[in-house]
Amino acid sequence: MSTQKACTSLSSSSSSNPLRKYDVFLSFYGKDSRKTFTDHLYASLIRKGINTYRDNENLEQGKPIASGLMKAIEESKYAIIVLSKNYAFSKWCLNELVKILECMNLKQLKVLPIFYHVDPSDVGNQRETFGKAFLKHEEDRKVSIEQIQKWRTALKELSKIRGRHLVDR
Repeated sequence: MSTQKACTSLSSSSSSNPLRKYDVFLSFYGKDSRKTFTDHLYASLIRKGINTYRDNENLEQGKPIASGLMKAIEESKYAIIVLSKNYAFSKWCLNELVKILECMNLKQLKVLPIFYHVDPSDVGNQRETFGKAFLKHEEDRKVSIEQIQKWRTALKELSKIRGRHLVDR
C-alpha cells in the first residue's frame, strides 16, 4: 500500500469512530529515529490531516507519563511501531508494545510495524540487538521474569504482523 493510500485510509476511517481521540499512536525509540525517519513520518501524517500522537508532542504537563501514554494508545485507531536497533533496550517502548497488542486484541486497534534497519525475524526471535537487550533486562533485578516474558511474547507476535521493512532508504 502506498503512503498516500495508507494516509487516505487512516484519515477517512477516523470519522467512523468518534470515540477515538487520535488517528495514530506513534511508538518509536527516540535515539534511533526521532530526528530522522520518525520526524519525517510524523510530519507527513500531520500534513495529511491525520491526528497523530507522539510522546514529546502530546504528553500533558502535570500528568504521569506512563498513564498518559497508555491512555493515548487506548484512544487511537491505529498504532505505527517503528522497530529500530535499540527499541528493545527501552522498557518504555516494550511496555507500550504490550499495551498496543493488548488493544489490538481487545479494542480492534490496527497495528502497522515498520522494521527500520532491523530484520523482522531478529525481532521475533530476539537475535542481534534484540537479544542483547534481553540479556540486559534479565540482569536487571527490578524487572520481573513475568514482565520479560510479556515483552518477548509481544515482540514475537508483532514480528508476525505484515508491515514495512526499511533498509538504507
